[in-house]
Amino acid sequence: MRQIERNMNTAIKSQKNWSSGNTQVITDNGISRVFLHGNHIANVFDDVVNGNVKTIVQLFDGGWQSNTTKSRLNALLNEFATGFSVFQKNWVWFVSDFQGKNVVDFDNGLQVSD
Repeated sequence: MRQIERNMNTAIKSQKNWSSGNTQVITDNGISRVFLHGNHIANVFDDVVNGNVKTIVQLFDGGWQSNTTKSRLNALLNEFATGFSVFQKNWVWFVSDFQGKNVVDFDNGLQVSD
């Protein structure tokens, strides 16, 4: 994981606004919105599921399915929704668990949690 991605994740965990280079985190009312080159690529927030607090990661491509976008999303998933990853096959994006048992098409707004 790149240093900028570690700093991004730290800002989200700290619920602080942060910006460096091409990446920005804006946190408001418990929702951290992540931007890459000004394009919205993720939301990270807590939600109550069956009485338990879960961290939810909502994924977007920001209009650019680039390697950098995929790297930022995977850094978020590694930290906040361990067990999921974004990968590409034949130019098409997918989201998978680490065993590859559950693979779904990447759709903007897709939500995952650990």
